[in-house]
Amino acid sequence: MIRTLLLCFLFFVSLLIQAQSSVSGQLLEAKSSAALPFANVVLKGTSIGASSNEIGIFTIQNLSPGSYELQVSVLGFKTKTLSFELVENQTLDLGKIYLQEDMLGLNEIVITGTMRETFVADSPVKIDVITVERLTNNLPATNLMEGLALVNGVQEVVACGVCNTNSISINGLPGAYTAVLMDGSPIYGNLASVYGLNGIPTQMIDRIEVIKGPNSTLYGSEAIGGVINIITKKPEDQPLITADFMGTSHLEAFGNLALSGKVKKWSQSTGVNWSYLNKIDDANGDGFSDQVSMDRFSALSKWSLGRPNHKRFTITGKLYFEDRRNGVEDYLQNRAYRTNRGSESVYGESVYTKRLEVFGTYDFQVKANLRFDYSFSLHDQDSYYGAAQYLANQTVGFSNLVYTKPWRKHTLLAGFTNRYQFYDDNTVATNEAFNNAPMHQYIPGIFAENEWKFGARITLLTGLRLEYYDTHGLIPAPRLSAKYNLSEWTSLRANFGTGFKIVNLFTEDHAFITGQREVVIEESLNPERSWNISGNFHHVYTWRNSQGSIDVDAFYTDFNNIIQPNYDVAGKIIYANGTSGAQTMGASINLNQQFDFPLAYNLGFNTNRAAIMSQSGVLKPIEFAPILSGVLTVNYSFRKWKLDVAYTCQFTGPMQLPEVYDLDVNGEPMQVARPTKSEAFALQNLQITKRFKQKSWKLYGGIQNLGNYKQAYSPLSGYNDPNFASGFSPYFDTSYAYSSLHGREFYLGVRFNFSKKNPS
Repeated sequence: MIRTLLLCFLFFVSLLIQAQSSVSGQLLEAKSSAALPFANVVLKGTSIGASSNEIGIFTIQNLSPGSYELQVSVLGFKTKTLSFELVENQTLDLGKIYLQEDMLGLNEIVITGTMRETFVADSPVKIDVITVERLTNNLPATNLMEGLALVNGVQEVVACGVCNTNSISINGLPGAYTAVLMDGSPIYGNLASVYGLNGIPTQMIDRIEVIKGPNSTLYGSEAIGGVINIITKKPEDQPLITADFMGTSHLEAFGNLALSGKVKKWSQSTGVNWSYLNKIDDANGDGFSDQVSMDRFSALSKWSLGRPNHKRFTITGKLYFEDRRNGVEDYLQNRAYRTNRGSESVYGESVYTKRLEVFGTYDFQVKANLRFDYSFSLHDQDSYYGAAQYLANQTVGFSNLVYTKPWRKHTLLAGFTNRYQFYDDNTVATNEAFNNAPMHQYIPGIFAENEWKFGARITLLTGLRLEYYDTHGLIPAPRLSAKYNLSEWTSLRANFGTGFKIVNLFTEDHAFITGQREVVIEESLNPERSWNISGNFHHVYTWRNSQGSIDVDAFYTDFNNIIQPNYDVAGKIIYANGTSGAQTMGASINLNQQFDFPLAYNLGFNTNRAAIMSQSGVLKPIEFAPILSGVLTVNYSFRKWKLDVAYTCQFTGPMQLPEVYDLDVNGEPMQVARPTKSEAFALQNLQITKRFKQKSWKLYGGIQNLGNYKQAYSPLSGYNDPNFASGFSPYFDTSYAYSSLHGREFYLGVRFNFSKKNPS
């Protein structure tokens, strides 16, 4: 008996030994021959696979003899499939495998549209993706605001002519209508939404996902106009050291540095970002510096625990500090603002911002697909706008329990959310008229979605969210999306959804404190609501040896109770519920083409009509919403010299502006206002990147704003009142800002990364 068992055991061991065949190879970029680390390599039709290491080498071991198909996929590159044969005890080396860059982005994985991973081409919801490679290849990595302008229909909006705070507009809607997420978690309340797009080390960003249109079904109140989701990289996939340093001809300095490694079972990546701007320049002669001065520092650290069955446990923390200021020269010179904050004779605006964020994901170690998303943030703002002090702090806590269940042709996703918001300031928002109490909001909610596939052609997505507010009761937000594949390369998408937005006036619109206008709130402000319908036609085509795609989009959104500041009465800002509603409608077309030689381009045009009905029944355009906009990017690579050239052009058409009056020599408003329509303008940029043989080094430089465009008028009015010090006139106003005053600028920078080479 023992002999029989021993013979069986030896036979089994011999089978295992015979099966010790393996396949290996090295993955490289076709354009630069640079290594492609952390790519996914799988044997098609099986769950067997591996990841490439820091120098692009992969090995799959313990394979039985037979025929295989190897599939290689990595974000930003075309998927490649190789066939091979294995015999017993063979160690097969496939050699160098070159992957072509995927400018069309069809193989990119996204999560924002459905809260779960899916490919761009398969998603029933239209999603625009900007990878960090595309971002850094086209623009300097100063902030993400400029990078988002590469998406057709998305614009940066300057909110204040002195402090230059900005926001992102999607399809003509103000920035407060856009939800900003980090790794899928909504942690930015209205007071702090702009800070979600600043101060993140570029090397730690994997991609940015943008959805246009209401997404309140998944993300709640702020997602009435769209969603921007910043996805950070996995720490285990990062090089040991990455860095990016840049300087400009305007004496600005920017830096990003990240360190990654392992601590026992934890993989971590920690990065810092800093910005320094301290130049006074008054080219338009209004007495105020044309560009803001700033010291900004942030640190972000992401930790990921290695767990069985690839279950996730991530913790990310971010610290942020910003010292932003602008004003007259006496306020800024030699950092005099530190003693002049709150001065009644030397005008300036100074904003100190401190912020803490913690967020992450935990997958439960159970058979069911159950995860817990969480986030927490503290935001403190200490600011002066002239002599007026604005103190505010906001706390946002969020948790999301999400269950996903594939079932036959269905994929069910359901969740329970808890959101807590605290807000307090020293304005009329919390004075006696408003019960003199900070705002405490606990907002529970539930949501559910079902994705249903009808064969290979039709996908239907239905969803509903219910949130409860103490002051407004239960608010529902349904959605319906459908995708129909006309063929393998042509598809139609249709979406219907509703949105709602709880108005937090004093955290969204700082116009009430900048300048000298009086704030008038005519009534209690109720939630804004909307419904939206949109359609998308997508087609992938080939022309000779090139591949391209065309997208045509159309949308219509109807708003009830939209609340917009009314500047029509001189010296006042009036807020009231919009009784007659508002509409936005438009269409866009986007062309994307990649040639077999190293040339690629992206061209998009967007037309948009955004209007609100006044109390007198007159349809008025929504301010700062351009009628036309467009974007063009052209990328070409000189392979012999290892040079990449990128040209970008962002076109902005005419937009409605507030009614603003300049003053005469006596300090009285003129009878004729400034133009209430802006002129069309274009911002052009050119960047050249040199890749070195060491592959880990890149030197880049370029020109921003090639045409040296600046808006014709000062963004300020009433600054020249002879009866008051500059900035303290009752007619002083900062609202006429529709474009940057940042003229032509040259820049030079260097990027590098260092990895521990592990050839095994």
